[in-house]
Amino acid sequence: MKICVPTQTDKGKEAQVFEHFGSSPFFTIYDTESGDVDIVNNANQEHSHGMCQPMSQLKGKDIDAVVCGGMGMRAIQKLNEGGIKAYRAIPGTVENIAEQYVKGGLEEITIKDACTNHECH
Repeated sequence: MKICVPTQTDKGKEAQVFEHFGSSPFFTIYDTESGDVDIVNNANQEHSHGMCQPMSQLKGKDIDAVVCGGMGMRAIQKLNEGGIKAYRAIPGTVENIAEQYVKGGLEEITIKDACTNHECH
């Protein structure tokens, strides 16, 4: 499984999770089976609320889940339509989050849990 974790830095498994999906400076994609990491620069991190297009940065990466602090309803809808689930991150590194994901220890974010502004988490 490939999980995408929005991160503050490009430090791979040691990068800290960033609070919000669309505003993240980087996306760290972690393959839970191989341990491989792919880092994507989010060229769309500066945007008006509700206007982000993070999936355009992740096109072709074949991710199975996004793990972050929170995200808006449209982002959740778009992910779910593409067969991708969203999960609420625990504080820590990509490696910590991946371990909890594999154990089933992360809460799924559904449309009813969506953020309505950037201060929701």
